[in-house]
Amino acid sequence: MLPLAEVWAGITSQKVPWEASWGFSGAVVDSRLVVAGSLFFALPGERHDGHEFVRDALERGAHGAVVARLDPGWNYPALRWNEPAPAIPPGPPVCFVVPDVLWALQRLGKHWRARFPACRVIGITGSVGKTTTKELIAAVLRQRYLTVKSEGNYNNEIGLPLTCLQLGMETERAVLEMGMYALGEITLLADIGRPQVGVVTNVGPTHLERLGSIERIARAKEELVQSLPSDGVAVLNGDDPRVRAMGARAPTSRTFYYGLRPENTLWASDIGSYGLEGIALRFHYQGDEVFAKLPLLGRHSVYGALAAAAVGLIEDMTWEEIIHGLSDRSARIRLLVTPGVNGSIILDDTYNASPESTMAALNLLAEMPGRKVAVLGDMLELGDFEVEGHRLVGRRAAEVAEILVTVGQRGRLIGEEALTYGMPAHRVHILADNQSAAALLADILQADDFVLVKGSRGMAMEQIIAAIARGD
Repeated sequence: MLPLAEVWAGITSQKVPWEASWGFSGAVVDSRLVVAGSLFFALPGERHDGHEFVRDALERGAHGAVVARLDPGWNYPALRWNEPAPAIPPGPPVCFVVPDVLWALQRLGKHWRARFPACRVIGITGSVGKTTTKELIAAVLRQRYLTVKSEGNYNNEIGLPLTCLQLGMETERAVLEMGMYALGEITLLADIGRPQVGVVTNVGPTHLERLGSIERIARAKEELVQSLPSDGVAVLNGDDPRVRAMGARAPTSRTFYYGLRPENTLWASDIGSYGLEGIALRFHYQGDEVFAKLPLLGRHSVYGALAAAAVGLIEDMTWEEIIHGLSDRSARIRLLVTPGVNGSIILDDTYNASPESTMAALNLLAEMPGRKVAVLGDMLELGDFEVEGHRLVGRRAAEVAEILVTVGQRGRLIGEEALTYGMPAHRVHILADNQSAAALLADILQADDFVLVKGSRGMAMEQIIAAIARGD
């Protein structure tokens, strides 16, 4: 519960005269997610303004709302951030009137996080793989600790404080994913979440269009490391030169490197990938060797497993607990396997796409039996790397796929490069939209085909999945 007094104190930094008061069941920014007792934050958006839905939130059972302006017809108590608190706490529903709703959410998230100093927070960032790594770390930690984690894509200036508001007296660990589009954003998120452990997965051209250079992307990711306390731990991908370099500049007393080379603190050898059966590897740490078979897909999954194992070791967990957590199939969220039309098998990797993650997905497709079909869409926000990134994927697709279907203007670059690289023209289909791709696939897919579908979120390629998934 979020007590009324704590919400007031978090937003205003004022002490309240109330010894006890009622509270809120949780915080939401979407009125459709309101449950009885919720606190609704009326955030402005690109398409809609949350102030339009305050009434809807109250009708659904919200006990209050945080707003920048009051509806002229508001007939309930209103607490203004720059005025003294009333001597007697008002009853619900109540509105907190603030100068900026996002500012208020972030202040409250930071305040609430600070109330639980015993809860250790693990922050995660990186260009590729941070969501999967977050899920694996949470799966490992919950083998011993009561753990809260960022849900879905709650990795930004809105989602992270909302996750902090889920902490409670019983929470022992919190795993917070930290995304960014610009310099300074991870510093802001770290100031709210106060991580003691910071994990950096890699540095790549994702968001290059916004940040302008790989060097600036590295600087943005390094903000997590720079935000750690002196007794914190930086967990760094030691195989990525830009990430490894962050260790020399970390303000922490401890740096933990992971990767595939023996010079890392934790490293892996004897890696085997067995398609849908998962992977096998041998962990090496301080003289220990631990062999494991895990239900993770593709060789690239080894890095997520290493990062999660590293956090488990830092948090004093046993290898038995770590392996058990890594074996939790519910942590494997990024690539889903589902039956398709005509007996085909779909590898649904529509969550997002970059050159690195698409190459990794193609490598997994290469391990599959049967005919291999790659359906690849635009990879967005690559900036100056846009043409070369799509061409790299086109070359690998020509090596792996027996049928290549591309979607979108940038996807065309993938198809054209595959043709240049020698892929026969009758096996390459360059299409403009998801509907055309779905219609083609419904016609050409056969039993035991493996179909990889992948593109950036903006391409909405889940529409293709919906069209070609087998409806039982």
